[in-house]
This record gives sequence, C-alpha cells and structure tokens, in this order.
Amino acid sequence: MSRPEWVREHAYIGGSWVQPRGDICEVENPATEEVLGRVRNATAVDAASAVDAAVGARAAWASTSPAHRIGALRDLSAALRDRCDLLVATLVGEVGTPVELARSSHVGQALQILDSYADLLETFAFEEGIENTRVLWEPAGVVAAITPWNYPLYQLLAKVAPALAAGCPVVAKPAELTPLSAFIVADAIEAIGLLPGVFNLVPGPGSEVSELLSTHPGIDVVSFTGSTRVGRQVAGMAADTVKRVCLELGGKSASLVLPGADVQLAVSATVANVMVNSGQACAAWTRLLVPRSEIDQALEVAEAAATSHVVGDPWHPATDLGPVISAAQRHSILDYIAGAVAEGASLVSGGLGRPDGLAVGHYVRPTVLAGVSPQSRIAQEEVFGPVLVVLPYADVDEAVALANGTSYGLAGSVWGADDEQAFAGARRLRTGRVDVNGAAWNPSAPFGGYKQSGNGPELGRWGIEEFLEIKAVQVPGGQRGLR
Repeated sequence: MSRPEWVREHAYIGGSWVQPRGDICEVENPATEEVLGRVRNATAVDAASAVDAAVGARAAWASTSPAHRIGALRDLSAALRDRCDLLVATLVGEVGTPVELARSSHVGQALQILDSYADLLETFAFEEGIENTRVLWEPAGVVAAITPWNYPLYQLLAKVAPALAAGCPVVAKPAELTPLSAFIVADAIEAIGLLPGVFNLVPGPGSEVSELLSTHPGIDVVSFTGSTRVGRQVAGMAADTVKRVCLELGGKSASLVLPGADVQLAVSATVANVMVNSGQACAAWTRLLVPRSEIDQALEVAEAAATSHVVGDPWHPATDLGPVISAAQRHSILDYIAGAVAEGASLVSGGLGRPDGLAVGHYVRPTVLAGVSPQSRIAQEEVFGPVLVVLPYADVDEAVALANGTSYGLAGSVWGADDEQAFAGARRLRTGRVDVNGAAWNPSAPFGGYKQSGNGPELGRWGIEEFLEIKAVQVPGGQRGLR
C-alpha cells in the first residue's frame, strides 16, 4: 500500500496544486520491483501553464532584496529538515539507495548545498565598479530545471537554490523514475509561503514536458543534468530561441595512480568511489590507471575491496550497494560486462550473475575488469553501474593520454607520493574536477565538465552566475559602482 505522500495527483503551478492532464505514472521500488507510488503526469499544456506562472512572478521575485531571498532559502532549509525522515524514506524507496547514504549524501549534501547559497548571498556582489562603468549582475529570467534520477533531491536543490538566490523563478521537471522527492520540496515551498509562481513542479515525460520547456520562449535558461545524448537534444531544441543552456552530462573519469603513490590506499578509495550509489554517479572514477609494474598488486587490492562491499536490502544498515534504478539499467550494465568479457577482458570480481540471495530487485554485483583495451566500449562509454576497469600504463605521459583519451571530461582523481606530484598530474588532466590524494569534497567549489561532459559549472558562486545576466552601465565623471 502506497503512503499518502507517495500518491500525488497534482502538479504545483502558480502557488496552487492543480490536476494535470496526463496519465498516471507508477513509481517502482527497484529493490522489490513493486509499485511504490503513483504520480499523475503533466502534459505540454500543463508545462506551458507553469511557464506562464513563472513569467508572471519574474519581475516581483527579481526585485526582492538579497536579504529577502536569504530568508526564503533558510526557511526552505528548515522546512526540509523537518521532513528529513520522509525524504530519506522516499529516496530509499524510489532510488534504492542504502539508508545511510540516503541520509548523509542524498539528503545531507543536498541541504548543505541549499545552506551554502544562503551563506553565499550574504556577501555576493551584484554590482561592481570598473572605472566609469557599473557592472550589474541581474536575474536571467525563468529557469527550467530538468533533473535526473540518480540523485534526485541533490540535483534539484543544486539548481533551484542558486536560481532562487539569483532572483529567478523556476519550473522543475523531475525524472519520471524518481519524482516523489521533488513533491516533498514543493510541499516545503508551499509551507514557507514562497511568492506564487516562483517555484513550479511539473512531472512528466521528457519527450513532452522537457521539450516544451526547452523550446518555450518564456524560458530564459535551461539547466539540464543527464546523459550526453539527451543533453545534445535539449541544446538543439533550445537553439531556436537562443536561450542559455547549462548542461551537466556524462563522465568516464579516471583515477590516476602515479609512481610512488600508496597503491593500497589509492585502489581501495577508487573502488569505494565507483560503488557509491551502485555506480550511478556521473563523476565516478570508473577507470583505474596504474603503473604496469604494479598491476598485480592493484588487481589484488581491487578484488578484495570490491568483494568486501555488501549488496542487499537498502534498509539494512550494513548494506553498501542497493539495486540499480530499473530492469533496463541493469540489462544495460550487464550488456557492457558481457561485451567486455566477449572481447577478452578478465573478471577480477563480480560479473553477470545475481548477488547471492537476491532473486528479486535490480541488483548488480560489484565488478572489476582487467585486460581491457583502452579503446573498447566499456573503457570509453559511461556504464553508470558498479563497474571498474583497470588499465596499466608504461609511463606518466601514457597515463595522461589514457586519462584524457575519451570524449568526456567531468571528474577524476590523482594519487601521488606527495601532494605536489599529484597536483602536477592534476594540471595535465582535461577534466572539470580533480581530487588529489583523497581530498574532501567542497560544496562551494565549481562542478562542471570539459568536452562532452557539458558546460556551465554548478555550485558556489559559479552556480549563481549561471542564472545572471551582465549589464554594463556607463556613468559620467569616472564614478565607481557600488557593491
């Protein structure tokens, strides 16, 4: 029996709950393969109504002071914290993520991002003086936030928080597989009394709702996170109206172990990174590059690390890996593994069979592959599952070439004998984010990709700037602009 919070018959448009015109969409629990909840989809007509509501609120929200917007973001954070247990339960149910990860990463880091924008607004300069010019940073207008299923709450707040901070109203379109957590955000926004039309929620199929948002002249900015294939389509649809498009797309990130690095530490950390969220993370370090002379030790460590991960019920506190999101995603991952083995790759751990004792659910065994060609499909394409390929290299120049040798450039890591060596290696990688020797994540630093991993970084002040236009106002007498 679905919980009341998981049966949603209405979209949130213009500050009111309205019944959309679409069909009922069933939300599956990927751990049990049972229906968790039901959502009535919006149509293009409903999405257009949401755009109209946002356009109607645009001027009023843009004219609010930073202090007002800080208060709104802090109120939203408090309202979501009041719903923390419900958010955790919802994310465990709709994503299949283990409960501890749901609490710490899916919810905890999402709220950390939200709070960071309230903090940033305290000092963000919307006006700058350059000689006799006042440079103004002004709200870009209505934002379409199109979010993926792997981290649905985090991705939503990583777009909504900076857009609201910038003074932009939002029309949000969550992924069809994981819409339920977005409704809890809408509930919280309704509870804090945000100006009607500033936040609108329209669940529905991308082929209809995302297309309307990408082409509608009332949308000024499209912020999309998802696959590179769909990102190309979104950018193409938005081109006719020359709207700004911010894309955070796929990745095939490398973890580069330099000569002299601690192989045990580097390989163990890389395996752990790949397995988080069952490998469903665009920034996962899915290619491990190690010196050829140390390949045997690296494979031994990788096997032990992978097999130590517990796969099972996401509600069990000992579980490290829950299921992947759907039967289709599981089939895709297994197809990559089977193809690699058919081409001569060797299984270090994992493989095609189900994890022991898990006859139901979309589970995949933590898999490590060796003997893979750097140009093979599994070493070049985003698998989006708990799969690591290990590639040996002869020297650092070859390692850098391998790391940079895909169409992606989203993230990565470098492990060195010391931080200086690792930082020098990080400089050579053509990727948007590099972690050196296991350094901690920084929510105030930019996150975005090179090449086909996208454009327009999120997080920190760069996240606000995505949603701002720049105006230069020349003033007489050499007067300087004010902060």
